[in-house]
Amino acid sequence: MGGWICCLCSRVADSLMLLLVLALSCNLCTAATASPSAPHVKPSYSFGRTFLGLDKCNACIGTSICKKFFKEEIRFDTWLSSHLKLPPNYLLSYSGNYTDDAKSWRLVDITRLTSKYRHDRADKHICTSLLKTKTCSLERALRRTHRFQKWLRAKRLTPDLVQGLSSPMLRCPSQRLLDRIVRRYAEVPDAGSIYMDHLTDRDKLRLLYTLSVNSHPILLQIFPDVEGWPFPRYLGSCGRLVVSASTRPLHDFYGAAPEVAADLALQLLAVLRSMGTNDLNYFFYFTHVDAGTFGVFSNGHLFIRDASMLGIIDKEEGSQLMDGQQEYKDIFSCLTVDCQSAAFVSCNSIREKHSLVLVCQELLPKLLKGKFLQPVQEKIDSFLQHCADGLADDQAVNEAVAKLAELLKPLRSCDSRFAYRYPDCKYSDKY
Repeated sequence: MGGWICCLCSRVADSLMLLLVLALSCNLCTAATASPSAPHVKPSYSFGRTFLGLDKCNACIGTSICKKFFKEEIRFDTWLSSHLKLPPNYLLSYSGNYTDDAKSWRLVDITRLTSKYRHDRADKHICTSLLKTKTCSLERALRRTHRFQKWLRAKRLTPDLVQGLSSPMLRCPSQRLLDRIVRRYAEVPDAGSIYMDHLTDRDKLRLLYTLSVNSHPILLQIFPDVEGWPFPRYLGSCGRLVVSASTRPLHDFYGAAPEVAADLALQLLAVLRSMGTNDLNYFFYFTHVDAGTFGVFSNGHLFIRDASMLGIIDKEEGSQLMDGQQEYKDIFSCLTVDCQSAAFVSCNSIREKHSLVLVCQELLPKLLKGKFLQPVQEKIDSFLQHCADGLADDQAVNEAVAKLAELLKPLRSCDSRFAYRYPDCKYSDKY
């Protein structure tokens, strides 16, 4: 009897073991035949041609950096977010991040040459003025113009091809300056030639459009930072967006500590001196300045953030376009300004003090106001008042600026906040 019970228990155990094996086998089969889990999809921007302005090419700036956008090697300030979204398209500028290796990122500014509202208004003006329709192919319309037909036939960019354009840079053009534009235009393969043979019809339209809307990106290209010019580095364009190295606008520093304000004021005066006197014999002057005209890099170095209001006079060749000729106006003259009210500054009326007076009137008082103890603050305010006097002659303004600079020099400090000159300032009398 006991043996029979042992045998029964053994058979039950074997059956249970068999059931367990079958159950495990079924689970393994199910796991093997089940659909694999969906891979994690990396969130991505939904770039549209409209947001970038590619739908308006070749009435645009260029396409040299478009691949960076679509490969997400340029991202807006939400690039660390799990839900990447494009910012509103009506903004004039955006903070972005740029990478070459997908590991290290650096800040960049992504800007439009003018507001989307002005772009849209100009596009509508092109269609209604040239083709008498509400919408049209901008490229086809602009190609038919007398000015662009002259560009197509031209071997060299000459003053008559840019006369009447609203950019301050082109109000007093020299042939030497125009040759520099063609030779250094970065949206085409570098040919190093003053002749436009290496520019396609498309390239010529993009260059003309950019010069007509805003010359800022052209100035960054022809006077690069690597050669010591006080501009942020031009990284490229896509449609109607321009990408350049990032700077904080000067107005962010109006509340800065006294030693920071003194340092920035001295840099500002030094930049104006270098733009008036340089090895290439170009005289740069501002037609307007505001708190966004200048910017500061993360290392404390001050640069010209917005070059759109910069005029250039060639001290070596002089202007090859008489002021009277600049009254010529066409559709390209009116893309961003009201041609009825736009007035040209006479090349002969620009003086050495021009930019100094503007800066002493508009920027330095806001930067230096109430920063220092008496009697130092009183002296600073007095020098600024003399500098801002538009009726004073060049010598009087220069003397006031020189005295202001001497007063500010000992007020700045030498520490790691000013990385652009630290630790050099410890061992040099220059600082």
